[in-house]
Amino acid sequence: MKQLIKSGIVVTATEMVEGDILLDGDTIAEIGNSIEATADMVVIEASGKYILPGGVDVHTHFDLPMFGTVSSDDHYTGHKAAAFGGTTTVLDFVPMVEPSLRENIDLWRQKAEKAAIDYGFHMNITRFSPEVLKQIPQLADEGISSIKVFTAYNHNMRLQDDEIFQVMRVAAKHNLLTMAHVENGDVIELLVQEALAAGKTAPIFHAETRPTWGAVESSLRAVALSAMAETPLYLVHMNAAGEVDQLAYAKAHGLPVFGETCPQYLYFSTEDLKRADGAKWICSPPMRSNADADRLVEGLFNGTIEVVATDHCAFYYDGTKPILYEGKPIAIPGKELGRDDFTKIPNGLPGVGDRLPILWTKMVNSGMISPSQFVALNCTNPAKLFGLYPKKGTILPGSDADLVIWDPSKETKYGAAVAQHRTDYNLYEGWMLKGFPEKVFLRGKIIVDHGDWLGQAGYGEYQVRKPFLV
Repeated sequence: MKQLIKSGIVVTATEMVEGDILLDGDTIAEIGNSIEATADMVVIEASGKYILPGGVDVHTHFDLPMFGTVSSDDHYTGHKAAAFGGTTTVLDFVPMVEPSLRENIDLWRQKAEKAAIDYGFHMNITRFSPEVLKQIPQLADEGISSIKVFTAYNHNMRLQDDEIFQVMRVAAKHNLLTMAHVENGDVIELLVQEALAAGKTAPIFHAETRPTWGAVESSLRAVALSAMAETPLYLVHMNAAGEVDQLAYAKAHGLPVFGETCPQYLYFSTEDLKRADGAKWICSPPMRSNADADRLVEGLFNGTIEVVATDHCAFYYDGTKPILYEGKPIAIPGKELGRDDFTKIPNGLPGVGDRLPILWTKMVNSGMISPSQFVALNCTNPAKLFGLYPKKGTILPGSDADLVIWDPSKETKYGAAVAQHRTDYNLYEGWMLKGFPEKVFLRGKIIVDHGDWLGQAGYGEYQVRKPFLV
């Protein structure tokens, strides 16, 4: 079926032009002015609206076991929430729970059979052995072009520096992008033990036992390891001003390093962890200061940070009380598990549906960034870095018809009911937003239409990604 989107403002990472877009089945066939409609076309009027590429969120976690429970969004509910916010492609992380990397990928592919939007995987490398090193090159055969290592979570996911270095060398040889979660695991472990011994169990101590300087030190250490291994590096969920400084330092020395941040680090701080419901804001790494947030925004504005993602990993605030989801009551144990001990609060936040509406209101409407910069940060840059471009992340002939008709004048009182995450709260509850998706297309199919869900479980397709090349 052919569809013609008429008279919208087409926004890419490099330009904004008024025009028409012709869709032919799954893909974009033509972009131009005054494309003539024929009898076999469905015509969609977009006058006064922006036409954006579907959002690409390269940092999400669905159906993830943690602390005796599981994250509340799976590969259907989380994907549905993403679509309502204008995101049409997500990348999830495959944990190492089975003996071989292939077994873990197969397990996650099974979980994702209910996918509602297009998706791909990163591979966590959280156990080290010669056998694991031998398996890493096989990831390319699975369409996976990125791996993730951790300098925190001692005795669980952390690798030692020499192990990270060896993993990076293999990644470099096989054109895989190494992603790094950077915190100082040794310092965290000590400070957590001291806090619990002193009876300091409130949510604020989650942040106070994960010092900002530990993130700054670890970010430089990760950069240094990547430089020695001669491999590209991508710093995930940057949250500290000093991390931006280290990223800028590395770029100034010609290193192929990249970074992402997330909306929660731009608009919340440790003060939110001091609230009576502070557990809602617990994630790892934690919120930082307002000064850190300002430096992150500056990093986005000047191009030091290339990507905004979400690190979506939703949990209920009170999983003892069911919520209605698609007309059925459902309750999943959540942050109440750590009511008396911050170390038992599942680490994670809802956010995959929030990213685009929040950033449009806060950054585009304020004039801080242009619509094209918005597309670069949320669509094009992540697609390029993670082997999805130009199929995803842009508006070009031949690209997938993943599009969002964006109404810049639509005002929305935001919150959990609008966001569609399968959880009982939203960080942005009550915020007034201006600018919101009107229609969302995934490969030419309208899956969200003026707030109505037209998508379905199983429609999402696994994305085989291209190798990473600098």
